[in-house]
Amino acid sequence: MPIECRLLDRPGIQLRVWVGAILMSTTVLIVDDSPPIRRSLRAWFERRDGWEVCGEAENGAVAVERVKALNPDIVILDLSMPVMNGLEAARKISSIAPKTAMVLFTMHATEHLMNDARSAGIKRVISKLDGAATLLDSVEGIVERPREKTG
Repeated sequence: MPIECRLLDRPGIQLRVWVGAILMSTTVLIVDDSPPIRRSLRAWFERRDGWEVCGEAENGAVAVERVKALNPDIVILDLSMPVMNGLEAARKISSIAPKTAMVLFTMHATEHLMNDARSAGIKRVISKLDGAATLLDSVEGIVERPREKTG
């Protein structure tokens, strides 16, 4: 259990040190065949404290390999990609990394797709028309934060 030590506590100023705990970032893998979308999402995530984009992938097949190598906390998947689409990738990711949360960020958000996505292990389907801010809010609701590693 971490111990909080207050080093300085004056009106408007607080400096705290946590002993015995390391606050860890939530790691994200961004998977989309569009480089501008990947760059935009990376920028959105990196502006928020406690988030780290650990990697990117341009299709589902590369995403599966990156999940094996990087073990991200969450994967943001596009649906329509060459080589392997987001649903196929989600099925494979669910089998190799069952604790990794997944969100489908797509232009094709329909009720039928939401059902297929859930059966593939995807937690939420967010329309790209709703924007990156909606995606980030949704992702924050999925991932338990902050994570602590004691030691």
